[in-house]
Amino acid sequence: MNKQQAILKILAETYPNPKTELNHDTPFQLLIATILSAQCTDKRVNLITSKLFADHPTLESMAALSVEEIEDYIRTAGLWKNKARNIKETCQILLEKYNGEVPKTREELMELPGVGRKTANVVLANAFRIPAFAVDTHVHRVANRLALVNSNNVDQTERQLMEIVPKSDWLDAHHWLILHGRRVCKARNPECHLCPLNQLCPSVKLD
Repeated sequence: MNKQQAILKILAETYPNPKTELNHDTPFQLLIATILSAQCTDKRVNLITSKLFADHPTLESMAALSVEEIEDYIRTAGLWKNKARNIKETCQILLEKYNGEVPKTREELMELPGVGRKTANVVLANAFRIPAFAVDTHVHRVANRLALVNSNNVDQTERQLMEIVPKSDWLDAHHWLILHGRRVCKARNPECHLCPLNQLCPSVKLD
């Protein structure tokens, strides 16, 4: 077992049965929650969607809202004006082009307003269990700190992770790295003394 495999094995043991922390009941709700999550914590998104999804759980119900009504629900999210427009347009496209269904390909998802590669990958992986490796700031930071990758941007990180992580683990490995980044390997003050990987990590700082 090489060092990368050892790191992945420990992450798998530390975060068993991981799943997204965005609350949702349907692929459509996950899509909306993920659009909202740009520059916004999952905790904040869940506060917003607890009311939004309670009042408008379906695509048809949300599509009937005006942009201004959507804004009223989401104004505590970052970039809320842009997100409200994107959500409204996305709802209309899903109804008109996809018969009310969320598409299951990255290319189609990325044509929706407010949906970039990371958001598309989150939906593919978590809504449809289609192997995809969503890379956010946590995944990018942790993967580089652990020397799983050596990359300057999230696209490079995604490509390199897909090469070293078995495809069968993509769905879970994305969550292992996110959870590790949120709970231990934090951006400003990583808790290296608590980290189960501190014997393998080249970035470790132990006082």
